[in-house]
Amino acid sequence: MPRLTVVVPAYNEAAVLETFHGRLSRVLDELPLDCDVLYVDDGSSDATWALIEALAARDARTGALKLSRNFGKEAALTAGLDHVDADAAVVIDADLQDPPELIPSLVEQWRAGFDVVYATRTARAGETGFKRLTSALFYRSMERMSDIAVPRDTGDFRLLSRRALDALRQLRERQRFMKGLFAWIGYRQTAVYYLREPRQAGSTKWNYWRLMQLAIEGFTSFSTAPLKLATWIGLLSSVLAFLYGLWVFGKAALFGDPVHGYPSLMVVILFLGGIQLLGLGVIGEYLGRNYSESKQRPLYFIEEQRRPRGSRP
Repeated sequence: MPRLTVVVPAYNEAAVLETFHGRLSRVLDELPLDCDVLYVDDGSSDATWALIEALAARDARTGALKLSRNFGKEAALTAGLDHVDADAAVVIDADLQDPPELIPSLVEQWRAGFDVVYATRTARAGETGFKRLTSALFYRSMERMSDIAVPRDTGDFRLLSRRALDALRQLRERQRFMKGLFAWIGYRQTAVYYLREPRQAGSTKWNYWRLMQLAIEGFTSFSTAPLKLATWIGLLSSVLAFLYGLWVFGKAALFGDPVHGYPSLMVVILFLGGIQLLGLGVIGEYLGRNYSESKQRPLYFIEEQRRPRGSRP
């Protein structure tokens, strides 16, 4: 019988973990597969690890990884996928915004021959209009600027076949944008559509600052468009400054106007200075990522590990 592992990264999800595991267990009970669950505790500061241990103690198909500290969701997700030895894996968050009841639809597409089956949101319930707007702008910007086609309105909730998992294991970059990596490996991919539900309990760990950092990670990991944009802005600014200089010189030469222009001079200086700092900032983002990659540090460390009691040796 084919084997499926459900990978669940968790960070301070004690408030929702019991409810999530109950819903997930009912779904797995109905699947005609040998199923197990792998929780990855990403250095939680609440009772998340204690609850995971309790779940593993009473459910033989539940395993767990505890990272040595909070490495971030992308690293926690990588750790979970690195430890999957099943025929396929499903990635899902514990906050129940992504319904476990959709997993049979993902499995159906996998058994139809697809290597990556991603869940695409048709709506985002329980989120503010501003967050929906910024999310839509991000995915559409990535679609235009990225070197690969990152699916719109699609998070980490998806199924990966064995060969897709093996391909991902070869990608060991330190600055990780998993949504891009899932798309980059290629193979046969398809979508399953669903309505994203509101968070069931607890609070989101993704404030606007972290979301902005993730967006920058995505753009700089899979596109050189920001570098090209800085070049074109610099070129355009130089042309405009040259034309403005010709206009000032011609006006003074033809009409004898004195060159007053202190306010306009300050505006031009501040504008060009801002453009230069923007260009340096973009270059710094790429340089910083090269610096991180050059150090070749491990992506994560595992403090404790519990294998499912019914798992393969």
